[in-house]
Amino acid sequence: MIDFLNILQETWAVRALLASSLVGIMCGILGCFIVLRNMSLVGDALAHAILPGVVVAFLLVGYSTLAFFTGSVLAGLLTAVGITWIQHRVNTKNDAAIGIVFTAMFSLGVIGISYISRNQGVHLDLKDFLFGNVLGVADTDLLLTGLVTLYVILSVVVFYRYLFVSTFQPVVAETMGIPVRLIHYFLMLLLSFAVVASLQTVGVILVVAMLITPAATALLLSDKMEKVIVISAGMGLLSAVVGLLLAIVLNTTPGPAIAVTATSFYLMVVLFAPKKGLLAKALRRRQLKLRIDREDILKALYRSAQKGHAVNAELRDKLDISLLNWQRGIKQLRRHKWLQADSLKLTSQGVEAARRLVRAHRLWETYLATEVGLDKEQIHLDAERHEHLLPEAILSAVDKKLGYPQLDPHGSPIPRSIGKPAFPLSKIKVGEIAILSADQDGAYVSARLWEEKIMAGTQLKVTNRNDSLLELDYEGRTVSLSLQLADQINVVPKGIFVAEA
Repeated sequence: MIDFLNILQETWAVRALLASSLVGIMCGILGCFIVLRNMSLVGDALAHAILPGVVVAFLLVGYSTLAFFTGSVLAGLLTAVGITWIQHRVNTKNDAAIGIVFTAMFSLGVIGISYISRNQGVHLDLKDFLFGNVLGVADTDLLLTGLVTLYVILSVVVFYRYLFVSTFQPVVAETMGIPVRLIHYFLMLLLSFAVVASLQTVGVILVVAMLITPAATALLLSDKMEKVIVISAGMGLLSAVVGLLLAIVLNTTPGPAIAVTATSFYLMVVLFAPKKGLLAKALRRRQLKLRIDREDILKALYRSAQKGHAVNAELRDKLDISLLNWQRGIKQLRRHKWLQADSLKLTSQGVEAARRLVRAHRLWETYLATEVGLDKEQIHLDAERHEHLLPEAILSAVDKKLGYPQLDPHGSPIPRSIGKPAFPLSKIKVGEIAILSADQDGAYVSARLWEEKIMAGTQLKVTNRNDSLLELDYEGRTVSLSLQLADQINVVPKGIFVAEA
């Protein structure tokens, strides 16, 4: 431990730690846009295609960090332009165009470095460009990496709106006057800067891991772009620092150690992410299965009570639910106060919950038969699956679209929504006739109808209405009701009233 702390106090170790941290932050931020634009392969291409720029810069200037940077950026931009030109002007697939350009550029770079390295006194090692040499970072390399990182961060902050819109809605961006193609090339420029700045740290091959893996990790943890960028930068920083420290401890190559560390964090998030992780998904599937079992038990108990059948083991066998899940479902029903504590009889809340399930099942069957055109034999299983998933808003929309049906395709009555009439009196237009339903919700509605001496099964004709009142002709007398009350009165529409000649 003491030796490890002593190593961290060395100048080369501090430079390596700073360079790795800067590269992790920069690649993490930029990688978000690369991944979301499906440009991961483009990043790989630019990382490989900068080698000819390094060779040309060495031939012209010699061993110079600034010369390598300039040559690499120019080579990267040339690669981006070449890929885009082939994609738009030649009948070649996008991924094929990327593969053609970057393999050619990379091969030229390898040939050039191999040729230069034969000369005596030349120290241009190919593996340092491929895998990096973070422990050999010089002050000029660190300064260059810091400036590039600052430039990338400022560019993303200043042009965030344009990058965001052109990433998610390029067509909308064009209509807003945003130069989408120019933004694309600007992003290629930033990507070239990032690749060159990462050259000394992780190399041209492993820089792709730093661009993609932290961003992919962040996208598993959040759906908001601002948070994704911050998380990705943090994951890049953490991967770089931890990877470098592990490389020092294990006495291994820093670049691959950083890439493996980033991948390890990604795999951990794949397993343990709160919303998108595999364990969270498995838990949600299990919870859904338990809820479906519980609701199937509730519906079965409701139907048995309606038919006057006794609850026995045959009911559980018919539902195909294990004894453990049956006992767990019964316990949860009692916890929700849907089932009486000392018997298998439903409480009033349980009856309402069961009616919602039956309503969802029969409404969906009616929709499949009426709108989709399925046979009666085909609709039951689909309705069994969807009755547990359909929210009340969708059920209300289906109910309205179907014209508030009273019976399902099998002739069974469709329970109306609790607290909402299947067809409220307020929907009846002036001149139309409706029949007052005997099925009214709540004592208040029944009491008000009794006060107005309006009986179930009798006809109501709407004669006038305004923003607050509804006037009815009931057995030769005029009855005025508030629209609020009319919204709660359940009726059966009987068609348009035709005045006598």
